[in-house]
Amino acid sequence: MIMKPATLLLSAFVATLRSSFGSLIITIAISSVFGTHTHAQTFDSLINKNFSDTADIYPQSKNIFNNNYTSHPVFKINKRINDATHLFTADIHLETPATSLYKLKQGEPLNFHSNSFRANHLNFHLLNTDTSTLTAQQIKKRVWLVAGANVVGYSGIMVALSAAWYKGYPKSSFHFFDDHKEWMQVDKVGHFYSAYVESTASSDLWKWTGINRKTRIWLGGLSGAVYQTVIETLDGFSAEWGWSWSDFAANILGSGTFIAQELGWDEQRIKLKWSFHKKNYKEPMLNDRSDELFGKSAAERFLKDYNGQTYWASTSIKSFFPNSKLPAWLSVAVGYGAEGMFGGESNIAKDENGNIIFDRSDIPRYRQWYLSPDIDFSSIKTRSKAVRLLFTVLNAFKFPFPSIEFSKKGIKLNAIHF
Repeated sequence: MIMKPATLLLSAFVATLRSSFGSLIITIAISSVFGTHTHAQTFDSLINKNFSDTADIYPQSKNIFNNNYTSHPVFKINKRINDATHLFTADIHLETPATSLYKLKQGEPLNFHSNSFRANHLNFHLLNTDTSTLTAQQIKKRVWLVAGANVVGYSGIMVALSAAWYKGYPKSSFHFFDDHKEWMQVDKVGHFYSAYVESTASSDLWKWTGINRKTRIWLGGLSGAVYQTVIETLDGFSAEWGWSWSDFAANILGSGTFIAQELGWDEQRIKLKWSFHKKNYKEPMLNDRSDELFGKSAAERFLKDYNGQTYWASTSIKSFFPNSKLPAWLSVAVGYGAEGMFGGESNIAKDENGNIIFDRSDIPRYRQWYLSPDIDFSSIKTRSKAVRLLFTVLNAFKFPFPSIEFSKKGIKLNAIHF
């Protein structure tokens, strides 16, 4: 069986490029045409206002409230009371008095926490200031732009994929293929990661349109699973592969992970990331086999060589312990990978006549688990769109740091883990 790189070829590069990197570029492009509509407002000016959704508000400075309010410089609305009245209960940490007006502008999000504070006099839900001044017509225009960009962009990729990949293999009637035992499930984790990243990026793009929070979460969140399901359908009509239920399940779990965190926490506390290091072997036979399976170029290896890929679940400690003095960007990541794989299920390959042409069953195939520090670039605040875009792209990848590796070979310390 020829290795099926289409899943990772699209899911970990083309689709991920289109949905995370590409959608961010589209977002910046659309924003530059229509503007972000961000305006500075005082806290008092928002009292007794009614808005349609809830999200972060962003300060212009670290001077927070006047009158009798005291607070920490960074706040966020945590919980609403009633969708009809738009009242909410805010938990607020009281620290230092502030004397000047608090101006709202895109920058750092506000985080209410600790001591309970009932904000009955604030009869509003706060929109992200990027979209709070959008009219219904502007929202409609942005929705059409984003929908059109999704249709055109994804359709183009599907046509290109069909021509570049599936065209080289015979078609068949729709059928199924059970590949859940292959590649020690690293490819399944790749599906999980790809659907998650696609859902995250798509939701961010829909958020820019100004539509309400839950619609944006479900619409963007399900995008990853839908995009990947289209690929599975194409596989189902290819004689070389087939519809994989395990791939489909991984796609659903990836999108579900994004949706669950947004609905439960209104943020992504556990972020999925990816890292890669090219494998070079002392034995020429193994390098030749890798070239045959995964390709010779660095780009092909980056996409297809499961031996060099690690998938991570990274979380900021401060997101679970907001009173901690640790920096918000400091994260801890748990990784998964595998090595010793020179075939889908075994290290034995046969030709069309059943003759063994490669046999390295002496090489153990084994799973690897990792523990490593990480950086959450989304927690580093900046007002620069270019830097914000760079941070968003970087946040899809695990930052190179030392790692502790756990496997059946024992415990190993890696000085730098890519």
